[in-house]
Amino acid sequence: MRPPQSSRPWIWGSILPLMEYALGVDLGTTHIAAAVNVDGRIEVVQLGDRHKEMPALIYLAEDGRTMVGDGAERNGRGDPSRLVREVKRRMGDPVSILVGGAPFSAHALLGRLLKHVVETVTALYDGPPAHIVVTHPANWGPYKREQLDQVFETAGLTGVETLTEPEAAAIHHAAGKRIAPGELIAVYDLGGGTFDAAVLRRTETGYQMPGPPSGIEQLGGMDFDEAVFGHVTRVLGAEVAGGGDADFAASVTRLRRDCVEGKESLSFDTEVQIPVALPGFHTRVRMTRAEFEALITPALGDTVEALGRAIRGAGVTADDISMVLLSGGSSRIPLVTQVITAGYARPVAQDPHPEHSIAMGAALVAGQSLLSLSAPTFDAPVGDATIALPPPLPKATVRATVPSPDSTQEFALTGPAPSDAELRRRQRIALIAAIVIVLIGAIGGVALALQGRDDIRPAGTSSPVTTGR
Repeated sequence: MRPPQSSRPWIWGSILPLMEYALGVDLGTTHIAAAVNVDGRIEVVQLGDRHKEMPALIYLAEDGRTMVGDGAERNGRGDPSRLVREVKRRMGDPVSILVGGAPFSAHALLGRLLKHVVETVTALYDGPPAHIVVTHPANWGPYKREQLDQVFETAGLTGVETLTEPEAAAIHHAAGKRIAPGELIAVYDLGGGTFDAAVLRRTETGYQMPGPPSGIEQLGGMDFDEAVFGHVTRVLGAEVAGGGDADFAASVTRLRRDCVEGKESLSFDTEVQIPVALPGFHTRVRMTRAEFEALITPALGDTVEALGRAIRGAGVTADDISMVLLSGGSSRIPLVTQVITAGYARPVAQDPHPEHSIAMGAALVAGQSLLSLSAPTFDAPVGDATIALPPPLPKATVRATVPSPDSTQEFALTGPAPSDAELRRRQRIALIAAIVIVLIGAIGGVALALQGRDDIRPAGTSSPVTTGR
């Protein structure tokens, strides 16, 4: 069932309604991405200052103001005690998060982040979305999904649809690749803070999950960031052991950021030089890709085992899987492909946009629900959950009645039925054309009236003649 429609802005004196669109949101642990579906066209929304996605950070100032994303990161450099990270990891935790001495629940903070995303999209597209789909880890149980409902309530949203992250990734992949009905794919979703694995079967109309997903809640790219930071601090030794003033805390925050950039560079380079700028101490720490891989190999081994549990839970073997789809930003690490290939000897497909694919898949589903093409359910974690993709455009039969002197004849015109979005587009074009015709007629009428006033004069009058002296 579609959610209640919000009031939408109008232009041209409330004559022409703006276009409806649907929104998909990936509430990640380290980053948040969003995409909109406008008449079947998927667009990734600019949320961050430098990237499409924004950091999943929130800063609570002393005066009560809330800053999120890049703005939160900038303010948090000077006052780290008011900067909150990893909110998604704390979902379901009964212990409050202390920020500046004040307690906050994880769902309340995550709700503020989601509210900012919706407000940003609403401003960019001149009105609120008609439908929203938000993703979550596949291994979240009923309790955490109930907490997610409280996130929506905090954000002031109703009628929000939910979808697991592996399902969203598979739907996005299927939109651009040919996958035959009956084909099985495994999704390996390694994000910033969580890992999910699931097996999906392609059906005639969408996807079905034949078994429960598997995953690791406390494992992701931020743990790899911490491993790099630990390597640097071990090399530096006592240089980072002391110092508790604000300048030292700010320099450590900057060092952590440089460690993240160094980790990302190791996906393309064989070694990096991580800059260290502490008060009174400046140097660089060298790290090779081999050293980094040695640190994360045990964790990646756990993800491979989790993928195996998902395959076994689906009642199939690795040989039945046609490919393993990599999703999530951390799946870019070259070692990920190597360990999966070595463990299962299956083809690996790397999503070209792992940071945005989940949000784009959610936007596809949101648009499908908006157009009422089907009414899928997404919350069930086992085989009765079917994720439907938009079916081929249905054929429509249009009957016309033609009057004749002695009978009424009917004939059928068979062709593709226009979608709701196409009908709305045609109606807007027709309305614009009608308005333009009326305006042209009005302007023409005014011009003729003015011309008539000049041509018609009373008898015996003439144009005035001005003479100079």
